[in-house]
Amino acid sequence: MAYTTADGNDYVAHEQTYEGFIKLVKYGTASVALIVILMAIFLT
Repeated sequence: MAYTTADGNDYVAHEQTYEGFIKLVKYGTASVALIVILMAIFLT
């Protein structure tokens, strides 16, 4: 059984995927923080 991989490395696609992931985490964290702040203001 042969183990095969793709030819070459696609660093451009890798970097784009990583940048998208970082952007998702950044905006997701900011959204959750905003929700928690608004809950602290309006629910107390």
